[in-house]
Amino acid sequence: MKHSSSSALTALAMAVLLSACGGEQDSAQHYGTNPKLPEPERGLLPSMKIAEPSPWGDQVPTVPENFSVTAIATDLKIPRQTLVLPNGDILVAEGRGGNAAKLKPKDVIAGYLKAKGNTSVESGNRLTLLRDADGDGTYELQTVFAEDLNAPYGLAFHDGNLYVANQDELVRFDYQDGQTEASGPPTKVADLPSEINHHWTKALTISPDGQYLYVGIGSNSNITERGMEAEVDRAMVWQVNAETGAYKPYATGLRNPTAMAIQPGTGQLWTVVNERDELGEDLVPDYLTSVKEGGFYGWPYAYWGQNVDDRVRPQDKDKVAASITPDYALGSHVAALGLDFSSDVMGEQFAQGVFIGEHGSWNRKDPVGYKVIFVPFRDGRPAGEPIDFATGFRTDDGKTRGRPVGVTVDPRGALIVADDLANVVWRVTREQ
Repeated sequence: MKHSSSSALTALAMAVLLSACGGEQDSAQHYGTNPKLPEPERGLLPSMKIAEPSPWGDQVPTVPENFSVTAIATDLKIPRQTLVLPNGDILVAEGRGGNAAKLKPKDVIAGYLKAKGNTSVESGNRLTLLRDADGDGTYELQTVFAEDLNAPYGLAFHDGNLYVANQDELVRFDYQDGQTEASGPPTKVADLPSEINHHWTKALTISPDGQYLYVGIGSNSNITERGMEAEVDRAMVWQVNAETGAYKPYATGLRNPTAMAIQPGTGQLWTVVNERDELGEDLVPDYLTSVKEGGFYGWPYAYWGQNVDDRVRPQDKDKVAASITPDYALGSHVAALGLDFSSDVMGEQFAQGVFIGEHGSWNRKDPVGYKVIFVPFRDGRPAGEPIDFATGFRTDDGKTRGRPVGVTVDPRGALIVADDLANVVWRVTREQ
């Protein structure tokens, strides 16, 4: 019986692989503040495609005219998010987490395909510090700042306090300007949901006054396949008191908020969210949105406002009616994992808006994402088409050189991009 199940699974996997190899028709992606959504499409399996890795060699990402790009750190151990400290040093969170059991044959196949598109390097479970002491663009120091962490991801800093969101807890390091190594183990601020951990990443940002931390916590499923009891305190943004560790739900119904940032001048919280699968290649759009305190954003009952997901049982009409429509669609399955607001240091064209790192799809015949985009803002809101800012992570022949994750604007005039496939940190600078 075991052999029969294994053979069936192998045949199913082969069918998926073969279907992904042909019919590379470009299907529509829907962007912007008012996307026209297609009808849902259901099937036995979603489209799946291996992102076959290929080294960068002597190539680098393609960036706009009057910008240049260099690798400022290599041989890392799965760089995810970055943080620029007040003295210009850069911290890199390295690691990979998750421990969710597979529920269906589809999950096993998807897991296999995803693994093929990821690095084989062991999880770093650490923070690495990069320093360019003389400001010439070469980071001559690359050293371990802290280790023995548990899949660190989100990073935040305020007034000598360095916060790290591990996959299981939020911790704080005391930081002195110029430190190259933590002075001791961190202090726990709060436990974070980690049982099962289907979506393990814990995004993080901090209020301008340092009083509150905001932690993005993803769901434990696509659409509650593990039951709602597995979703307690998940698919939401927590607001955590930085001093006491006390927390409350700040906004809910966010399937997987993977990166967050505070809008300069307004204090408004924004996030990017990875939406649900298996409604077709062009549903549901991942999105960028402002986050309203007490707001509900639809998951699992509805998507993109009040579009009902009929797969969810039992339904909740009141929740559907309360669902907030996000601000800006990024396209379906782009897997946005990085977010930061820009400033004048990035030049006039890219001064007002946000940079977003798109890790890339695994569930489309025609892959999308695998780039860094810029979403322009006007009057404090997204306005206009997204602009490709860093591309070339996926080649014309379908090979994948890198996968962007965190993006951070350096006040000295650069965009820092973590690439967790090539295990590189890129620095994109404007040529003066």
